[in-house]
Amino acid sequence: MKVEIDDQLCSGHGRCSILAPEVYRLDDNGYNADRGQIIDVPAGYEAAAALGMRNCPEAAINAVD
Repeated sequence: MKVEIDDQLCSGHGRCSILAPEVYRLDDNGYNADRGQIIDVPAGYEAAAALGMRNCPEAAINAVD
């Protein structure tokens, strides 16, 4: 599974990292540190990644093929 974090939509709520710290990390300003990138979700953490994605209030995280 891969997810993309939209650098324009991420507004630093940090819910993704709170719910799935194994997948999402924050920068020093509280924004997703991987904004503007596609990241590979580690095997076994797909459910956690999906939970963080669903709970982003800005819908800044999307699954990609």
